[in-house]
Amino acid sequence: AQPTMTLAAQLAVRVGGFSLEAQVEVASGEIVEILGPNGAGKSTLLRAIAGLIPLERGRVAFGERVLEDTETGVRLAPESRNIGVVFQDYLLFPHLDARDNVAFGLRAGGIDATLARKRADTWLERMGIAERARVRPRQLSGGEQQRVALCAALAHRPKIFLADEPTGELDAETADRVYDLIGELVREAGCTTLIVSHDPESAKVADRIVRIRDGRVSEEWSRDEHAGDTIVVGRGGWLRLPEELLLRAGIGTHATARLDAGAVVVERAGQDADAPSPSPLNVSDNLSQAMFGPAGATGRDGEVVARVHGLRKAFGETHVLDGLDAEFRGGRLHAVTGPSGSGKTTFLHLLAGLELPDAGEVEVVGVELTHLDRTARAAHRRAAIAYVGQQVGLVPHLSALENVELALTLRGVEEPRLPALAALEAVGLAERARQRVARLSQGERARTAIARAVAARPKLLLADEPTSRLDQANALAVAMLLARLARETGAAVLCATHDPLVVEQADAELRLR
Repeated sequence: AQPTMTLAAQLAVRVGGFSLEAQVEVASGEIVEILGPNGAGKSTLLRAIAGLIPLERGRVAFGERVLEDTETGVRLAPESRNIGVVFQDYLLFPHLDARDNVAFGLRAGGIDATLARKRADTWLERMGIAERARVRPRQLSGGEQQRVALCAALAHRPKIFLADEPTGELDAETADRVYDLIGELVREAGCTTLIVSHDPESAKVADRIVRIRDGRVSEEWSRDEHAGDTIVVGRGGWLRLPEELLLRAGIGTHATARLDAGAVVVERAGQDADAPSPSPLNVSDNLSQAMFGPAGATGRDGEVVARVHGLRKAFGETHVLDGLDAEFRGGRLHAVTGPSGSGKTTFLHLLAGLELPDAGEVEVVGVELTHLDRTARAAHRRAAIAYVGQQVGLVPHLSALENVELALTLRGVEEPRLPALAALEAVGLAERARQRVARLSQGERARTAIARAVAARPKLLLADEPTSRLDQANALAVAMLLARLARETGAAVLCATHDPLVVEQADAELRLR
């Protein structure tokens, strides 16, 4: 009889000051979704299973094959584990086109170049981006890069597939198609799958859902609506109740527990009766003034901060922008929406002066960028513009606070500490401010990049998918923060986004097609 090919991981990992303890089993061909807030340990769990982080203690096995065991000293190299992995930073080769990025892993596995490229073309077609096969990553949108990375991870038909936010940069319609395709492909290949996501739509392809909180598995439940949710009890009786249940029960910071006819009843304690819910945007008066200025101070709300006229931009035969006219006023949050590949990232690059259009004009704070050379555009960007890209570009060996301070210092701010602290507190990172960026989760890094941009108090703030790596609570907090920044400083804030939470907070929407 064939052994049951269950992925069994019982492990403990320590990364810097963060500890993860988890016990997860995934049956052969099963798809399990991992949920949890930013910093809970979801990405750390995937990296530990993939062999990219050594275990402090524990064991990872697939069927009878031991991938890692700290007691026996067995530890297979990542490339020997037959795992397909998609992480949030994609890891595409910049000098290879999409087809060769997908074919690279096949060729490394011994398949000749012609057959590898043919298989790569098939995968790109199934993923809906066959027409982008000969394009290099820098000319692909974030969503297109994400789909290429998915093809590269699945093309060699791994026995285990690990995906970290596999649709974070995709619009809802494309994300639905990709999830359907992932479900089809992994079941077709009998692939055991773990998906980390904040997207509730990902649950539709999952057989089971596991929630991680504070470095521990706290809950798990089946997609079967008739099956009850399972709350995991940790050592010493530790357990965590679902936040949704606590919210509905009105339980905030204190609760009582009592035994009643064999059941444990948890109720709201007296201190919570009239206590307001904490807000992620509650900063002290001094810090708020450091970031937003004196109370009641506003910029020149309503004035045009940026405008484009007749904007055209093409990459080869692909025209992403064709004769676009638009203007953006201060004091407002503008959502730039549209399907993946519609030109949202390119549009932000043009407004930031990072690229030049093929035709048309780009004016920011009264300056026509297309008339400036590269040095002059950089100087104007430093004086008036802040940009948050999909790749955060932080210095990993510096702390979150030092990264924000460094950016402010480069902009000529003489005492950057207070505004840097204010910005980090506003995005919910006050307690992590002095932690090295390399030890922060992907979501915490994304929030640090947003804090870096907000602290500069720019006249034009450009953010490319600023909430794609954030859980719902933090995504809403960031959307509210950007809207508040616009209102209280008179800045024009533009967000390229697929997130309905950002669109909901926006004052205006520009939809690209």
